[in-house]
Amino acid sequence: MNKLIHASLVLTLTLTAARAADTVPLKTELPKPVLVGTPVPLPAAVQKNLEPARKGERPPFMLPSGATNLALGKAVTSSDSEPLLGELVMITDGVKDGDEGSFVELGGGKQWVQLDLGESASISAVLVWHFHSQARVYYDVTVQVSDDQDFIKGVTTVFDNTRGKGADKFYVENYEGKLVDAKGARGRYVRLSSKGSTTNDANHYIEVEVWGVAAK
Repeated sequence: MNKLIHASLVLTLTLTAARAADTVPLKTELPKPVLVGTPVPLPAAVQKNLEPARKGERPPFMLPSGATNLALGKAVTSSDSEPLLGELVMITDGVKDGDEGSFVELGGGKQWVQLDLGESASISAVLVWHFHSQARVYYDVTVQVSDDQDFIKGVTTVFDNTRGKGADKFYVENYEGKLVDAKGARGRYVRLSSKGSTTNDANHYIEVEVWGVAAK
């Protein structure tokens, strides 16, 4: 019996080591922190369902070996085809600065942007920077993945803090961006939605990264 337990323990440790060797920490270049103006107080309803503030840097997020930012330079479409500020190509250009002129501003109400990765992929993480020169909260943020460009069928929702419906909490924007664990969701298209913020009704995007590997 002891020999069997020992053999089982050795096998478990070996498999754990093998899995660890097949993963690497997500590494992305972060922009400089930029906070300007007077902070806008968050509504009480937001504070009640707000992610707790984290102390220190974001913990390492492990990716499959070979995972890359599949979104870099990829095509972007939107529910607002004529942004009020900026151009949709800026959302996947790799620039994450928070100063004026670095973000895309879409109109008010619920709006979405959609990335075409070019082929179906196994997605481990989505990183999004809406706006980080002010500590604000965006409403009704969703992140979805699908092989259907119209997002009618085969849709996987990996983040949803829609008021009264979503399972995820509100979060305060900052220079690190929001990291969403996509848990290997598969799809060619990634759609992100929002519906204004605690500052105004407009919707903003600085950059979106999609980390994963092409689906086999």
